[in-house]
Amino acid sequence: MNNMSGLADTLTASGGAESAGFLNDIVEQLWPNINVAGCNMVREIVEPILASTLPGPLANLRFTKLDLGPVPLRLSAVDVHKTSMGGIKLDMNVSWESMSDIELDGRMVPKIGIERVHLKGRLSILLAPLTNVIPLIGAAQVAFINPPELSLDFTDAANIADLGIISSTIRKTILGIIGGMAVLPNRFLVKLDNSNDYFKTYQPPLGVVRLTMERAIGISGPKKSGAKRLLAKIVKDVPDCYCKVSVGAEEEWRTSTKKNNHDPEWNETHDFLVADFEQNITLDVQDDDVGADDDIGIGSISIKDILLGGGTKEIALTHKGEHTDARVTIHAQFFNFVNEPQALSATQSQGEGQLCGLATVLVASALGLQGQRDELQPSVKVSWGRKEFRTAIKTYTPGTDIFNPSFDQAFRIPITRDMVNSPAPFRISLLNKEAETGAIEIPFTDVQNGQDLTVSNAYDVGSGATLRVAISLRGLQLA
Repeated sequence: MNNMSGLADTLTASGGAESAGFLNDIVEQLWPNINVAGCNMVREIVEPILASTLPGPLANLRFTKLDLGPVPLRLSAVDVHKTSMGGIKLDMNVSWESMSDIELDGRMVPKIGIERVHLKGRLSILLAPLTNVIPLIGAAQVAFINPPELSLDFTDAANIADLGIISSTIRKTILGIIGGMAVLPNRFLVKLDNSNDYFKTYQPPLGVVRLTMERAIGISGPKKSGAKRLLAKIVKDVPDCYCKVSVGAEEEWRTSTKKNNHDPEWNETHDFLVADFEQNITLDVQDDDVGADDDIGIGSISIKDILLGGGTKEIALTHKGEHTDARVTIHAQFFNFVNEPQALSATQSQGEGQLCGLATVLVASALGLQGQRDELQPSVKVSWGRKEFRTAIKTYTPGTDIFNPSFDQAFRIPITRDMVNSPAPFRISLLNKEAETGAIEIPFTDVQNGQDLTVSNAYDVGSGATLRVAISLRGLQLA
């Protein structure tokens, strides 16, 4: 079978739709427990992030009431697959029309109540086997395939003039938190057995999609108001267009701006990691303007659809839900990740924004930490050249082993041409609070020479402590 037919078979494969009735029955039975666990997670994870990311006075908001309500989320359109790692993949639609009792209060803003949460998206759940012998599930990894739709109905602040700003700011912040934790390629890990090995559970990306923004036609500037409309009458207003491109929770890419052009041509290329072929490529064309930029229109297509369509597609743009005459042409190529040394080459990158491969660092756990348990706040920092990442900071709570903490985090580092030509060593540091207590350097060549371009070990970082870390390299092969 050649690569093209192999990719087509993968894209069109389906495990078959299953009834979601039994899953909804389980969710309904477990909803009181899910409610408690979900509220605890919101307090422990979401509230600190809100405090650090909300602007100005909104940073003082804290949850004074938190109840997700009696209405459980609903599941539908379940699709079941086997994974290459020997697990099970469940894709399903999820919708939630809550009757919540949520209240936020702060020192400098009025009390804000949220009575309904509207959430809709397609969820992917990976179930990893505990062993290859006994069919037990060791862990579940949960993620939205694409950013979900979210809206909030507020109560107490209904008469505040700036409610729109508060609502959009809180909504945007919550979507950012969801994206960082559980929108592909990010997955939220739920360990069902403490003996589960993260190195075997982790699901790597499928490959890279190389997108070329070719051109747009029929671009007309949006209707303007106030001073902008007066200026448009005086000066012939021709849009200065650029396009923002996103795939899942990957960092957004922006093309250059083409001045005074109704039919701009970009022919610019950028690579994105692909975790699921159902991920959408989202295009947002903007008019670069004085003050705030103007929306021209948005469009989207799934990676699966553009590849099955031959790789090139003309996509119609909509503006605030209305069809426009504008269309954008985009081209896509897909590259598989392979563990062959010759595939990890600078020749795979033909310019800025194009990758040669991927480095993945898995941080499973630390073992043998020393000190007083209440003084230990361990984390792990991963450095490679100018790239730096850090795990979550662990703290002692009853029932946890702070001397042997699990981190179970993955850091994906796209490899560019300069990183292959002058590779730096990987530096793995153990921190307590902000102080480094030990470190190990792993040469790039050690990983290159490892079996399947991978090294995995419990590395001694001094003072009796070890870090369980795995590092892998992958090159690109055109599919």
